[in-house]
Amino acid sequence: MAPNRMCPHCRAFIEPTARSCPYCDNEIRMRPREPEEAQGTALSGLIPQTHFTILILLTINFGIFIATMAWSMKLGRGAFDIHSGVLSIFGWKERLPIVIYDQWWRLVTAGFLHGGVFHILMNSWVLFDLGAQVERLFGTARMLCLYLVSSIFGFWVSLYLTSGPSVGASAALSGLMGAMMAYGKRTRQSFIFSHYAVWMGMIVVIGLIVDFVDNWAHIGGLIAGFLLGWVAASPRRSADSETLWKAAATILVVITVASMAMAYQNIRLGFTQ
Repeated sequence: MAPNRMCPHCRAFIEPTARSCPYCDNEIRMRPREPEEAQGTALSGLIPQTHFTILILLTINFGIFIATMAWSMKLGRGAFDIHSGVLSIFGWKERLPIVIYDQWWRLVTAGFLHGGVFHILMNSWVLFDLGAQVERLFGTARMLCLYLVSSIFGFWVSLYLTSGPSVGASAALSGLMGAMMAYGKRTRQSFIFSHYAVWMGMIVVIGLIVDFVDNWAHIGGLIAGFLLGWVAASPRRSADSETLWKAAATILVVITVASMAMAYQNIRLGFTQ
């Protein structure tokens, strides 16, 4: 499916072949196809057009995973066996320190931690493919808001509905799926909604079967992603909305950086005791 484009008059999402905007009724001129675009379309089945932001998120996830792996090896674990104590110090979601010691930053850092090689590889594959689609469709600012809000809200829901610790980017990825479902509903493209609804249904079923999967984080991420995606997929009639989305994304990035700084202080204390 070709990516949707933006109406130059009202900034609504429209079909790539539309000759007029269904929101503002203005005529849309078809731009000539560039050689690079034709090449990208030909390769789209093999290499997703991943944006730079997705690559940054992947790099952060793998960098943190390598750090947890190195510390686990120092504690006598195998190269791919991540120590639960290491994940705790690095900032997994855990009710006791969040509630008792006010370590709210764990709701952020938990989304960048992974419990094993299979865990991070599966999440990275989904992020590489799905994240690129969401960023191409919604834009970088909206995608960052969807990703970070869904992750935080997913672990916040998990905090109150599950007692055990949890980690992983799957809460954020569930939010991206929810955003695509909202976009499918908003634009009356039922096949988009159905496609991602089936994937989410499979994730929930797996969570019911496998004990260590945090289904509530997935469901919380899905809810946040769908609601925020519904707003993000609405017609954009002014440049002010873009400014607001960019400001929100900037604030969320600052919160994420601050949370990782607090996690770093916790790591220093944890491994010097």
